[in-house]
Amino acid sequence: MSLTNLGTKQVQEKDRSFVFHPSTHLAKHSRGETPNRIMAGAEGVYIWDTEGRKSLDGFGGLYCVNMGYGCTEIADAIAKQAHDLPFAHVYASQGTEPVARLAEAVVEYFGQNMQRVYFGLSGSDANETNIKLVWYYNNVLGRPEKKKIISRHRGYHGSGLVTGSLTGLPFFHKFFDLPLNLVRHTTTPHYYRQAHEGETEEAFSKRCADELEALVLAEGPETVAAFIGEPALGTGGIVPPPRGYWAAIQEVLDRHDILLIADEVVCGFARTGEKFGSHLYGMRPDFVTIAKGVSSAYLPISGSIIGDRVWSVLEEGTEKNGPLGHGWTYSGHTLCAAAALANIQVLKERKILEHVQDVGPYWLSRMKAELEGHPIVGEVRGVGILSAVELMRDPKARVPFEPELQVGARAAAALLENGVIGRAMPHGDILGFAPPLIITRAEIDIIVDATAKSVDTRYPASKAEGPYNLRERQTTLFCRCRPVLPLTAGVTRQALPAHLPAGRAYF
Repeated sequence: MSLTNLGTKQVQEKDRSFVFHPSTHLAKHSRGETPNRIMAGAEGVYIWDTEGRKSLDGFGGLYCVNMGYGCTEIADAIAKQAHDLPFAHVYASQGTEPVARLAEAVVEYFGQNMQRVYFGLSGSDANETNIKLVWYYNNVLGRPEKKKIISRHRGYHGSGLVTGSLTGLPFFHKFFDLPLNLVRHTTTPHYYRQAHEGETEEAFSKRCADELEALVLAEGPETVAAFIGEPALGTGGIVPPPRGYWAAIQEVLDRHDILLIADEVVCGFARTGEKFGSHLYGMRPDFVTIAKGVSSAYLPISGSIIGDRVWSVLEEGTEKNGPLGHGWTYSGHTLCAAAALANIQVLKERKILEHVQDVGPYWLSRMKAELEGHPIVGEVRGVGILSAVELMRDPKARVPFEPELQVGARAAAALLENGVIGRAMPHGDILGFAPPLIITRAEIDIIVDATAKSVDTRYPASKAEGPYNLRERQTTLFCRCRPVLPLTAGVTRQALPAHLPAGRAYF
């Protein structure tokens, strides 16, 4: 039976009865108490459900549909490869043309003395690979105690055992006995939320580096193997680094012989207005994690790009110890590689990087023009086609709303009512945006206008009342045209509206 022959309610029943969803309240989903939008089709930057509701996808799936929906070149490449050779493993020196060509394309696109690519299926497994190789590297060099990995609070690097530990968000640790003992976390480089009064961006960056170095010294430099970071924080709130941050961090890493893993899963492949975020911020990584944008999510594929100083040691290790004992069945999956190779060709042929460099500044300037100075907007930030709007009870004093009010989730719900999908980010009341890179200025205007409507209020607080206060009186979020969602002090998760997107964690 074709899915198109099933009605929405039938699909929902099957979904609730058989699908284990990520980041979902399982019991409520099974009981039918959570929203369950069933997506049916998409084209360009738009996606629609089985009930005909069409939304501009302002988050590109999960920052991943970079070339937009319905890219014929990628779909055709997948179909051709599926007929020719859908799968051949790459164990023990066996190879395929799509994998060889893709590895060459990735290494050349990144540059910077990168040597090889190890392919997987997700950013999580790529970072698991990276950490295993960091440990292997130090064992080969006779440094078995140099194994600790330092990540950052609010960083996101996956949800496995090691990668979930690297992630600096409590939601991914609670009840899973994480983080593992070999992982440490250091300062979040978020200037708006973390800087001291009067502290410049450069001074804040230096303090972040100083706090990293203090952590390294406390642990013992001989025990710290690597530092992992996203060029710009993604799931932790879409936070570009403060001026001078990565240069200051690199000095600490160089001083203590610590490897750098650049997690480019979100920032890579033109998202930031450069080929990679590492290029934009002058990073010198030893490993680069890729996923999402490498195939625009048409098929799952990830990669660990290995730099020259690590690669030479890996080769030395196999000379001493024989073949390297690491692999996944789907490492270098033929079909996925064909999709990714076609994606990179489209990226180049359509001059997507140049397009992002053109429309990215327009995107951020329009967001700032519409939303900066709003009574509940603390910060509008972004880089390239990646941005966030942080909502605060008192923006100047940097006082957040109480978590139980679910202001960010409700703003995302209002945004959906206005025809745009944005993400309620999991740390604070933050609306996140990462639409397909093919987005036009006209489509950017739609997102910005819908966001402004969704964050606006009919009842601005008076000076006598002080900061915008949801506890003291009922206030209607967030629409110039009509009241969308009344909030009161008694708001609970159960009260979230039925049209919130499925599969999201609101916490």
